[in-house]
Amino acid sequence: MSNPISLSEGSIAALQHMREQREINTVVLRHAGAQGVLVPEIEGNLTHDELVQSLPTDEPRLIVHELAFASPEGTRKHAQLLIFWMPPDASEQEKAYTEGCTALKHFLPDPHVHLTARRTSQLEHRRLVALAG
Repeated sequence: MSNPISLSEGSIAALQHMREQREINTVVLRHAGAQGVLVPEIEGNLTHDELVQSLPTDEPRLIVHELAFASPEGTRKHAQLLIFWMPPDASEQEKAYTEGCTALKHFLPDPHVHLTARRTSQLEHRRLVALAG
């Protein structure tokens, strides 16, 4: 039986940096198969377009992203998203990333929105704003 996937020290540090420093809005994690942990791949201040463009077409990723948007009334809002990126060509890795997503959910205080996306169209900005609402 394999050990469950966990967060690396680097992942924990990146997520804490995002929460405490507020100078970054995105942490993208990948599964380091041999170590059985999630490691940070990207830690930065990404626009929506940069986030979508950074996702591989054939590999899954776990993303924590602070979405900034305006309400219909014009007030600025923020919502933390937990995105499970699982493109169709990566289905053989789904089990490991599902375990990683579970570990990530336990670590995060309370992501406002959790979604699984298999196509970039599911990450369309208006759709994310509607979910974060």
